[in-house]
Amino acid sequence: MFKTVLFPVDQSREAREAAEMVIQIVKNYSARLVILSVLEAPTPEGDESPAPEKMTSPDAVAQLLKSAQSMFAQQGIEAETIEREGKPAFTICDVADEIGADLIVMGCRGTGLTEEGAADSVTNRVINLSPCPILIVP
Repeated sequence: MFKTVLFPVDQSREAREAAEMVIQIVKNYSARLVILSVLEAPTPEGDESPAPEKMTSPDAVAQLLKSAQSMFAQQGIEAETIEREGKPAFTICDVADEIGADLIVMGCRGTGLTEEGAADSVTNRVINLSPCPILIVP
């Protein structure tokens, strides 16, 4: 059913919690796991500082992918990693399409539950743009 699972990661607690679900799915379906981290362009001067879970440092992205790959390896899961630059929601959907993902698994911070947050929620945008099913882990 799920041959290729895409797991977008950032430094959030929600992404770490979603990893447990990814482990179960990948093992259960003997699926290929692709871990994605999106390097976001830094905000222009004068804007508020980026949220801590935003990935604006190439070193932070590389370290995060290495840590995630190591964590899955400890569970006996071989994971591929992809690092891309861009807007997270669009990049996640583009990569899902490129790799032929059957499922995207991602954590959710709940910021899309308010009217103001719905437009800014990466999760909400991925839900609307995804080329495949999405499992959102609260």
